[in-house]
Amino acid sequence: MIFALSLGLIIGSAVLVKGNRSFADNNTNANINVNINNNNSSSSAANSSSDTADSASSSDDNVDSSSSSEVTLSQPVLTLGTSLTSSERSEVAQTLENAANVDSSNVQAITIDGADLVQYLNPSGSSFTDNSGVWSSALIQKTNNGGINVQIVDYNGANNITTITQNQYRNAALTAGITNANIYVTSPRAIDGSGALAGVYAAYSAAGNSLSQKNINNAQNEQNLLSSITQANKDKDGYTDSQLNNAVAGAKQEIANTKNPASLSRQEIADIVNKELKKNGLNNVVTQSQANQIISLLQKIAASGVMDHQSFKDQAGKLSKNIQANAKNIFNKLKNDKGLWTKVKQFFSNIVTDLQNLF
Repeated sequence: MIFALSLGLIIGSAVLVKGNRSFADNNTNANINVNINNNNSSSSAANSSSDTADSASSSDDNVDSSSSSEVTLSQPVLTLGTSLTSSERSEVAQTLENAANVDSSNVQAITIDGADLVQYLNPSGSSFTDNSGVWSSALIQKTNNGGINVQIVDYNGANNITTITQNQYRNAALTAGITNANIYVTSPRAIDGSGALAGVYAAYSAAGNSLSQKNINNAQNEQNLLSSITQANKDKDGYTDSQLNNAVAGAKQEIANTKNPASLSRQEIADIVNKELKKNGLNNVVTQSQANQIISLLQKIAASGVMDHQSFKDQAGKLSKNIQANAKNIFNKLKNDKGLWTKVKQFFSNIVTDLQNLF
């Protein structure tokens, strides 16, 4: 009997220790999950129009945690918002994996919470808290070439990313220093998409490829600026978000191709920006105030040193080509309109020449 009692005490102590360890793991900032299909989580978050809403932290009682060193960009990385319910986690994962055409057994997953928003987004002026809810999620697939591609994936037939556009994600990723990656974004509810963007930054950090916070700040400022310009002009004839982002990508490429981007004067950058806005048919749509903000932003990006790398130059060129390829109707119309205007000018020029020859 004494032996049995002692054995019972030993087993009970072991169970108690294991239980305490699990509780501590659940409060770890980023939980790394190799197979999310076996995870269960709960959320007390209310419906919200943005990832900025505060919510009670979700508990992932059955999530296995491990160190971030196990994450590698050689495999797809899935970032899941902490506010997702258990069923939403599974559905979001399946939605993104299907879009990327990857097997769930080959996908690594990390959980993104309010603390990640604070770490990556607040330095640029956002006001997230550790209790901010996160619903928008992303899947990052590193590639060897092809540039930066972003697809906002419908969730049960609905596009729930309300603010950040695909091209804004692309330009932000370029400015942050990301190269050659396919990024898929979705959310089970209408949300601005900030959580997915923070998730992309966190995924690179977890894989040991931390991005410069200065570059992330510039990327966030860029995303906020381009989003505000699009919101202000979206109902104007002759304006699309694709034109704006293509103009900015083109300006980045031209600045990066100079001998020393950081040494360019404000006027030199302004000349490049104005040329790109005109090339994209926006010179009479975007206001001077908005153009000045773009110029100031590109000055900061040029001064950061990120444009000095050959990879940035290559990625900027690929980004511009990808934007145009995904909006062929818009850019074909721009080319046709320019061609027509050139013919009109040539026609009147010929008339003037003929009249001069008569005298």
